[in-house]
Amino acid sequence: MSQVYAARRARLHDQYAAAGSEAALVSRPANVRYLCGDAPPGATLLLGPVQDVLVAPEASSWGPVPGPHPEDLRVLVLSGPGADGDPAVAAADLAAADGAESLAVEEHDLTVARHRAVGSAVPRLRLADLGRAVEQLRIVKDDEEISCMRIAGELADQALGELLESILVGRTERHLALELERRLVDHGADGPAFPTVVAAGPHAGRAGHLPTDRRVEEGDFLTICLGADYRGYRCQVGRTFVIGPSPADWQVELYDIVFAAQRAGREALLPGMAYRDVDRVTRQVLDAAGYGEGLEARTGHGVGLEIDEDPRLSPSAMGKLDACVPVTVEPGVHLPGRGGVRIDDTLVVRPEADGGPELLTITTKELLAL
Repeated sequence: MSQVYAARRARLHDQYAAAGSEAALVSRPANVRYLCGDAPPGATLLLGPVQDVLVAPEASSWGPVPGPHPEDLRVLVLSGPGADGDPAVAAADLAAADGAESLAVEEHDLTVARHRAVGSAVPRLRLADLGRAVEQLRIVKDDEEISCMRIAGELADQALGELLESILVGRTERHLALELERRLVDHGADGPAFPTVVAAGPHAGRAGHLPTDRRVEEGDFLTICLGADYRGYRCQVGRTFVIGPSPADWQVELYDIVFAAQRAGREALLPGMAYRDVDRVTRQVLDAAGYGEGLEARTGHGVGLEIDEDPRLSPSAMGKLDACVPVTVEPGVHLPGRGGVRIDDTLVVRPEADGGPELLTITTKELLAL
């Protein structure tokens, strides 16, 4: 794996060098992990003119820097509080000491105060914006990354499937969410990929709903959205069910519409398809059924080291899909006071010659009455 990380850093080096910078400072945790395989809390990564250095803050509160690290990567653990103990400032100082006159930084990640501290500590360095260069490198995943996401999807599916075999009526949203997260860890996940959504009755279908003490009742729609974190990589699955012996006619009708929209989006995930076109074919099914107003700004997004990363599937998104890009397709409709439906899957973009999109989350999308 050390060669993989070195190759990633080399690609980034070519980008910032072409833009006129001699060194780069990476501070966003997911980006640090992508480039060196580890992201101790508060650490930054310097890609310097002489060597690459992982700079970590004082370790007394969390122990030594975990490993292993690539052989060509130096690890520096700071000591002391304040600016002198800020890995970003220390990394900038190292870059200047190695002869760099310009440093590209992740302005979208650094706070204003931290950016000023770097500039003040090393005034001879010209600071430039690295932009989202690392995030763009992260969009296309290699086989190892997709393998981790595939396992994360299996863990999420397993936890959800076991919960559906238990009694749900009378239990609170909060209780069910906690049980799902416990099951994820029991099966080998490092933890949940994001706060688990359990939304019952009038809450069902809401994106990002925070579980409450509302109890599951007969006749409810029940929306569950969860994800597993496995070796840093994440996967997301969301399903909607009906509580009781059989769904009402309006529930079947609404579910079928959202399912048709989700299927249209999944089938559009082919290399060369514009991000906005995937969003459009998903959204237009809901528009045609009269649910255009109140839809979310996007119908899917990239996923990997973070649960929400590039690309964005939205009407204004620029760019086209590449092979080996994992994305979610997650349309939903929420009717105030009644509830609603969400169906979320994580898929990997594959060419038609390879069978089309690879589904990482396989829990049934049949409308189950539980």
